[in-house]
Amino acid sequence: MQKGQNISGYPIGILYIEDVWYPMLPGNVVNGYTFPFPVRLKAVHGLTVQKLFTMDPSVKAGVLEAVKELEQEGVRAISSACGFFGNYQTAAAAASEVPVALSSLLQVPWILSTMRPDQKIGVLTADASSITPYLLEQCGIDSPERLVIRDLRHAEEFSCILEGRGTFDNLKVMKEVVREAQIALQTAPEIGAILLECSDMPPYAYAVAAAVKKPVFDFTTLIRWLYHAVAQVPYSGFI
Repeated sequence: MQKGQNISGYPIGILYIEDVWYPMLPGNVVNGYTFPFPVRLKAVHGLTVQKLFTMDPSVKAGVLEAVKELEQEGVRAISSACGFFGNYQTAAAAASEVPVALSSLLQVPWILSTMRPDQKIGVLTADASSITPYLLEQCGIDSPERLVIRDLRHAEEFSCILEGRGTFDNLKVMKEVVREAQIALQTAPEIGAILLECSDMPPYAYAVAAAVKKPVFDFTTLIRWLYHAVAQVPYSGFI
């Protein structure tokens, strides 16, 4: 044990926004039922949706502090519960002794490498205006023209997540997310995969996949990938 570490057994640490108010369903990155392994959740103190989305100057120090706290608590890899933490990807990775993957967008280069060069990725996000060239650069994305981005900022029910209304109709949110994925495919038939950028969208990944018949990536695919890399176990069986 490292000196000062008084808890253990958390392979993954997850940063989250402290000031939010809406239901955290199973499948959401911060719901304890989402993963079949322990995760250590860590709030970035004083962080709001607005501050994170607009890259408020106060955010970076809080993110780096939370990363170091998770590292001190013994996590083996660090992720987050919002794709816009990706604005601090380079700084956080440089400051940590463990792997850091703060945005689901980090999967984009790998996904593109699996597809034909004429195909694109449909990206569903909470706020398209916050997917800036800087964020894409931080996430290693050098082919932004291959992204078809649609957001749900003004969707009747999904907007609760950004506005903090404390409640939403889950079935309606699912339909809103599915509809945006379908519209993306209608406007760009060359889409070969869907990426749910927002950490609140994984509860609807199965419904999106069933509706569009395309591979669907999200924060849970990223975090499970990290987990399997840092928590390898022996194989069993016989030959």
